[in-house]
Amino acid sequence: MGVRKRLAAEKRKETLKTTGIARNVQVPTSPRKTRVVADLIRGIEVMSALNILHYNAKAPAARLEKLLQSAIHNWEAKTGDKIDEGTVYVKTIAVDSGRMLKRLRPAPQGRGYRVRKRSNHVTIVLDAIANRPASQKSKAKAAKTETSEA
Repeated sequence: MGVRKRLAAEKRKETLKTTGIARNVQVPTSPRKTRVVADLIRGIEVMSALNILHYNAKAPAARLEKLLQSAIHNWEAKTGDKIDEGTVYVKTIAVDSGRMLKRLRPAPQGRGYRVRKRSNHVTIVLDAIANRPASQKSKAKAAKTETSEA
């Protein structure tokens, strides 16, 4: 293995030591419906994300809440720390389409319409807020304050 690949692999291993990952595969909800709820918690601190999911009326929210709890437990087991308010955030949440069950629904004149029952795979990655990169918004805010001071 070359030096560049080895260094990249070591860097990946180091980041995996501080992240908590949870996956849920073959969730019987359409990916489009799940992405609407997943977008609500992307990049948000974990405790507020749990509150958002707990009080959301959409069906995928309950499954995502349970998956987030699993990711929290995985992060605590991996790092040995307890999650406090404002220490961990949802680094990434990915909703990918899973397999599609194809069924036939009766239609007029002896035909059949195809019904696609979609499923999805959800992956949640948690990381410490201390490891969070500076976002574009904070950079823009810092630049704005510098120009107003000058």
